[in-house]
Amino acid sequence: MTVPRTVGKPKSVRTPRAEAEAGSPGDLYVSSLARVALDGQILGQDRALETLAKALGSGHFPHAWIFHGPRGTGKCTAALRVAAVIVDPLSGDAQRTKCAANLHTPSATFLRAGTHPDVRIIRAELAGSSADRELRDRKQNNIPVALLREHMIGGVSSGGARIDAAVYRSSVMGAGKVFIIDEAERLETDGQNVLLKTLEEPPPGTVIILVTNSLDRLLPTVRSRCQTLGFFPLDEAQMSGWLDRNLGEVNGAAREFVQMYAAGSPGAAVTAVELGLQSLHADLLPMIDQLERGDFPLAMSDRMNDFAAEVAEAAVKRNENASKEAANRRATGVMFSVIGAEVLRRIRSSTNSPDRLEYWAKVPDLIADAERNLHANVNQKLVLADFVAQWSSLSGKSAGKSS
Repeated sequence: MTVPRTVGKPKSVRTPRAEAEAGSPGDLYVSSLARVALDGQILGQDRALETLAKALGSGHFPHAWIFHGPRGTGKCTAALRVAAVIVDPLSGDAQRTKCAANLHTPSATFLRAGTHPDVRIIRAELAGSSADRELRDRKQNNIPVALLREHMIGGVSSGGARIDAAVYRSSVMGAGKVFIIDEAERLETDGQNVLLKTLEEPPPGTVIILVTNSLDRLLPTVRSRCQTLGFFPLDEAQMSGWLDRNLGEVNGAAREFVQMYAAGSPGAAVTAVELGLQSLHADLLPMIDQLERGDFPLAMSDRMNDFAAEVAEAAVKRNENASKEAANRRATGVMFSVIGAEVLRRIRSSTNSPDRLEYWAKVPDLIADAERNLHANVNQKLVLADFVAQWSSLSGKSAGKSS
């Protein structure tokens, strides 16, 4: 029996170049990260990279991973370095056993351009450019199920449209596919539950990497389906060397602050310089001294609120698809991290003074309470004013005397 040939519009051919051009211009976030992953160093994470190289070289690379550790220690960069090896058809034993991709292949070119068809980094900010209006209008504080459906697992959109599951498509370049979920702790609970089946039985040749700063915020059922790999802060000598090579122009008091604030995290050091966090720290320092004396610094909450507003506004200007609310939340998180770094410094310097140590040990709980209130969408000005008021009510006078 002869099957009649269907005549009609020919299907477009799925080539790597066509796939890449369909998404152009490239994802700038992926592009900038890929340049570091391919051409730069991941300092201080030799153990993690050796683990990945051994797994790649064995030919039995686990299909689901969790890279966890402090912010700015190279987790997402390492995930993209692994991806570069997996998705390149020209990768051989030399690349796999060293976890080091080819630098001059078409695959590497696509990655550097942020247009590789077999690599996706899923993050909350992608909602701002979604085709789904409801998803676009979200605050981008979390990674919702709808975003996972659009970029990975497929399903039905809020508008009722059927979404193809990208995770089940064949590899365009024929080597493999990698899905990286950045800041996976921001996955909503239902999103984590929806991921379980895919994590347990992904399609052949597909690797999923969850990158998180907070391992405990991922469900036990998610953690049990993944190979976990820890990333750790750099030691003092490594961090000092990194600062010399990358931020050599930062000297004196500015360098001392950056090293204290970064606490072994190159990413945090870059954030400190880019956002001028030393200036914020310098403004807050005398106010923190007032609080320790039991006084109430009237200008403190206003300074904190102004900083958050300025940083959030700058972030939205850089990315027109960014959510103002999400940018504001990130800015307040950075602001509290500056206060937290100073509080930690004072805790460490109070080991010989029980009264002072007891006082400073109470402050991290106040920071955590304030951040919880902000995440619950309580008015920011009220939260910051209450934070300062609560701090001033601590028994700090005796601590101040003992210092």
